[in-house]
Amino acid sequence: MSTTSWGLLILYLGLLLAAAWPLGIWLARVCAGQVPGWMQRVEAPLYRLAGTSPNQSMNWYEYALALLAFNALGVFAVYALQRLQVWLPFNPAGMAAVSPDSSFNTAISFVTNTNWQGYSGESTMSYLTQMLALAVQNFLSAATGIAVAFALIRGLAARATGVIGNFWVDVTRITAWLLLPLSLVLAVLLVGQGVIQNLDAYKDVTTLEVNLYQQPKNGVDGQPLKDAKGNPVMEDLKTATQTLAMGPVASQEAIKMIGTNGGGFFNANSAHPYENPTALSNLLEMLAIFLIPAALCLAFGREVGDLRQGWAVLAAMTLMFVVAVVVITPAEQAGNPLLGVLGVDQAAGPLQSGGNMEGKEVRHGINASSLFAVITTAASCGAVNAMHDSFTPLGGMVPMVMIQLGEVVFGGTGSGLYGMLIFAILAVFIAGLMIGRTPEYLGKKIESHEIKLSSIVILVTPILVLVGSAIAVLAADGRSGIANPGAHGFSEILYALSSAANNNGSAFAGLSANTAFYNWLLALVMWFGRFAVIVPVLAIAGALAAKKRLPVTAGTMPTHGPLFVTLLIGTVLLVGLLNYVPALALGPVVEHLMLWSGH
Repeated sequence: MSTTSWGLLILYLGLLLAAAWPLGIWLARVCAGQVPGWMQRVEAPLYRLAGTSPNQSMNWYEYALALLAFNALGVFAVYALQRLQVWLPFNPAGMAAVSPDSSFNTAISFVTNTNWQGYSGESTMSYLTQMLALAVQNFLSAATGIAVAFALIRGLAARATGVIGNFWVDVTRITAWLLLPLSLVLAVLLVGQGVIQNLDAYKDVTTLEVNLYQQPKNGVDGQPLKDAKGNPVMEDLKTATQTLAMGPVASQEAIKMIGTNGGGFFNANSAHPYENPTALSNLLEMLAIFLIPAALCLAFGREVGDLRQGWAVLAAMTLMFVVAVVVITPAEQAGNPLLGVLGVDQAAGPLQSGGNMEGKEVRHGINASSLFAVITTAASCGAVNAMHDSFTPLGGMVPMVMIQLGEVVFGGTGSGLYGMLIFAILAVFIAGLMIGRTPEYLGKKIESHEIKLSSIVILVTPILVLVGSAIAVLAADGRSGIANPGAHGFSEILYALSSAANNNGSAFAGLSANTAFYNWLLALVMWFGRFAVIVPVLAIAGALAAKKRLPVTAGTMPTHGPLFVTLLIGTVLLVGLLNYVPALALGPVVEHLMLWSGH
């Protein structure tokens, strides 16, 4: 890595810590219900309307039922708005109703905090659908993840109470006193950098140059003409105008980053100049992605009464994140060995002049694009400022691996912390087996019930990814979406299923996924990848909440020092990643070996 690369990484981590520290204090207060009196008075009518109270706590299955019902209702709402948008207001471009399979996929996607998009937002969704369906779910899906993290923290901190909080209260407070204020501040900052925010109709503007292009020529019957070989007959055309999409972009951009939602108002996502116009906006968006996940680690330490516990989890996340950045950046800086300077031995270099700039915005460059790629896949955020499909095989494998780890390296809002805490429970169990002691974590005995549930949490996503990839490879409809044959085509499918099951939402853009086959397959994978994990996590929270906290003794294994951080990282890598090694060998690994052998 260059000095510039290291400087950007150090600057990013320094700013992240400075912002996460005070936010962690506030998150701990929200988790504990210690919000100011005026906030409680604002909330009171909402609780009366919902028939609940801040003083009314739930056990784990009541919490889970409320969560599932709330999110199921969200699926119906998002689906209906897409199907009816042609008749609804705020549709200046006259967008038609979205197809049933795409509507179902998008509804599941945004409710599960995945935000996978098989469509181009500016040519598919009306302003009303963008605002009322997608942006609203960006808030609510993020709040759901944080609420589950709060529930698990309470389970670890509780003293044999058996309750883990109130889902309706948690979602209300997280949305009103965390996500909304942060999103408002970030949206204003983004507008100041040039991100658009309006309800204007799309604008036709005159270009500086006349653009020449070709398109298939149609006959008198309206059907494309073909030559003797069956190829379409092309006609030369020119235009001096371009249609620019407008819309309420900044407001959606802010919560898509803060809530680690991903997706984008435009098809080009955060590579689009209307979503991410400057180096400063790029830095702000990267900080926003990790802000809440990092702050939650510190809030966790405060809530369990030992800030060192939060620092240990944060240290494990940071170390894995830095290693990923150190791997991907040199791979992209080196570029393609087959595109080296002519007349120079490729084995000796130099490599591709300027590095691999394919699929990257010049205003961001390789360093910022590589860093963004790791951040957005370490978190469950599908926002991208470069096309991952255009990365080198090794560079593209890094974001794929970050997703496959379960997105616990900072991870999504809430999901990163509760995922890492499950690995921590497994780590102390493994350590207990090695030293012959009953494992404990934060004074709670870890017994067979918790380990069985933890195994479900950890195995759900690999099963969904690998079985889903096998189905896609075997099915003709699955193979028809591959744009590139061979190892890279397999990587496109593996990345798509990994992204869906782990609720990331980014993609190797070469896969044509807006088909009935992929819309239905990925929707099912996204739903079970989210809620087949959340429900057992809540069951673990309930089981831990019912247990007494044991005092620390001389025989208690410390869970806050370098040894535990190393053990935790080892558990994540061995248990979280090992399932995917054979599949990775068939995709990015073999592609990397083929490329560097000159094929």
